[in-house]
Amino acid sequence: MSLNVVTLVGRAGRDPEVKYFESGNVVCNLTLAVDRRSRNSDEPDWFALEIWGRTAEIAANYVKKGSLIGITGTLKFDYWQDRSTGVARSKPVIRVDRLDLLGSKRDNAAPMNDYAENEF
Repeated sequence: MSLNVVTLVGRAGRDPEVKYFESGNVVCNLTLAVDRRSRNSDEPDWFALEIWGRTAEIAANYVKKGSLIGITGTLKFDYWQDRSTGVARSKPVIRVDRLDLLGSKRDNAAPMNDYAENEF
């Protein structure tokens, strides 16, 4: 038996990068910052996320830098050869199967400027 499941809760490290393909497929890439449960570390752990299909479109429309999200997916590795040095490289990536938007509507809304708030 083998098992490859990753579940994380954290904040988006940047706005999603979205690519649409002629085939109709869509992919969304972003980073996720997850606080470690350790008193000695103030630095978050960073994870690269890859989201496909309808879930990618949802992420593109609703996730912004700093959004609190939960994900479930599988760990995979991307492999490539460095163009300048020719060295083989790899990077761990989490392919997201499920995305949960955890912040409130207010957290995800664009902030109003002071003038607009005081206008009424």
